[in-house]
Amino acid sequence: MMPAARQVLTVVRKDLLVETRARDLLNVMLTFAVLSLVIFNLALDLRGPVVREVGPGLLWLTIAFAAILGMGRTFVREHERGTLTGLLIAPMDRGVLFVGKLLANLIFLFVMEAVTLPMFAVLFGLPVLQPAVLLITALGTLGFATLGTLFSAMAAQSRAREALLPLLLLPTTVPVLIGSVQATSHVLDDTVGGPPWIGLLLAFNVIFLTLAFLLFEHVVDG
Repeated sequence: MMPAARQVLTVVRKDLLVETRARDLLNVMLTFAVLSLVIFNLALDLRGPVVREVGPGLLWLTIAFAAILGMGRTFVREHERGTLTGLLIAPMDRGVLFVGKLLANLIFLFVMEAVTLPMFAVLFGLPVLQPAVLLITALGTLGFATLGTLFSAMAAQSRAREALLPLLLLPTTVPVLIGSVQATSHVLDDTVGGPPWIGLLLAFNVIFLTLAFLLFEHVVDG
């Protein structure tokens, strides 16, 4: 295995080990996601064709805000425990650190979505567990996690980090959220238009990954 790949796996393994001991990221995300879906279901009482129109937006709203709560702790935890300095002085490229943190965030988000999607399907009666929707979810999550990892590193160095991450992340991920909601809606309605939105998600992911990878070094060293 290449040295860079081993270093990425080391960062991922470290984050997973810390999470299994602290259990503060997944607990927060899962609790928020579950409560949000239950509240939406009870408060809105959606039925019939309205569910297919509103459901995708509610699903991605839940995923987005749960993801913000989780990723907000990604670098804050390192900063509070003083381990961020150790990671930065370690003999590895900043890009390796970014990729490792991104993969760890993706794992956490996919675990959260593994609970959220089935629960959403049960509560709202929509077939969100079909392969096309799962693909859209994976693509949307990748775009959201890419910028979330970058901005969480930036926000961790600010005193107003709890408020800064949503302010940075939500406006910049609007294309990803819109694309994910639209693609999901077209798939659930069995109408044309899904593939173009999926292609748009792929394009944005490539752009976001490239920019985040290049900018990460300046963010953590700034």
